[in-house]
Amino acid sequence: MKKFFLTALVALFAVTAVSAQNKGDWGVGPKIGIYTNTGAEGAVFGIGASGRYTFLDNWRVEPSLMAICKKYCSVDISADVQYLFNIAPDWHIYPQAGLSANDIGGWSCGINLGGGADFSITRNWDVSAGFKWMIQTAEYHKNPILINIGATYKF
Repeated sequence: MKKFFLTALVALFAVTAVSAQNKGDWGVGPKIGIYTNTGAEGAVFGIGASGRYTFLDNWRVEPSLMAICKKYCSVDISADVQYLFNIAPDWHIYPQAGLSANDIGGWSCGINLGGGADFSITRNWDVSAGFKWMIQTAEYHKNPILINIGATYKF
């Protein structure tokens, strides 16, 4: 478990470390979230980081890694694709879809569906809020809904 977690963490930061070359195309930042609908345990808190890469004008990919704080430490690894709708110059909303793997109640993988919003507070910083429904393969726990907030530093 420790080797897998370390490998995933290194991969996330290796991808975001080369990001300083194209201004506006890359971003990285912290994220916190609440996993609801996880079964008898109730809501579960998560803290982590995400990276963003804009590969077309309105399309971007967002890999993320969250440490889930429950009885024993767990991990959630996700990669989502988002389509940005420009509501105003500093405000975007987006639907998202992606893949995830986690060990909330035993290892499972699945599909993410959701949406969110970004707001630019400075030239290089965004704050964001979002949600996603994680349709998982685990048979002993429900499909969690993740509600999160975060910040992103744009390169």
